[in-house]
Amino acid sequence: MSDWPAIVTEFGPLAWRVAYRLVAHDADAADCVQKAFAGAVALHAREGVRDWPAAITRLATARALDCLRARKRHAVPELVHEPPGRECDPLALAEASELADALRHALAEIDPAQAEAFCLTAFDGFTNQQAATALGRTANHVGVLVYRARAELRVKLRAFDPGQDAHHE
Repeated sequence: MSDWPAIVTEFGPLAWRVAYRLVAHDADAADCVQKAFAGAVALHAREGVRDWPAAITRLATARALDCLRARKRHAVPELVHEPPGRECDPLALAEASELADALRHALAEIDPAQAEAFCLTAFDGFTNQQAATALGRTANHVGVLVYRARAELRVKLRAFDPGQDAHHE
């Protein structure tokens, strides 16, 4: 039997960071964390968990991507909150916020497997092998998913490429 209060205490902050980084909204991140731990209970009952940080990261990522897709379907306005204490050039902050918002929308639009593999490797620092283990795929398959995700995101985020001339598309 698992000590769930200890698991939540130890890995709750990790789940929160993963979810909040994608959804950028307190209530949505809290829902994602709750759903991630509900998924962890089911996963543990079904097959056990060998690597709690990887499992929680994967589950939180999947729930956050689900949240982004639901926002897109229901056209819920997004609230962007900047972390307290960040002092920055207002223009740079606005540009970064706009890019982050566009990335969230783009991640909600691409294939879910590609989005999940991309988030695990690009945001959470997983190697392809670690992501493969978390996703139940091969490392080569994860590499293909990440490659395809990057290609689709590059197209969807073309307007943010400083080398791109917006007038010549």
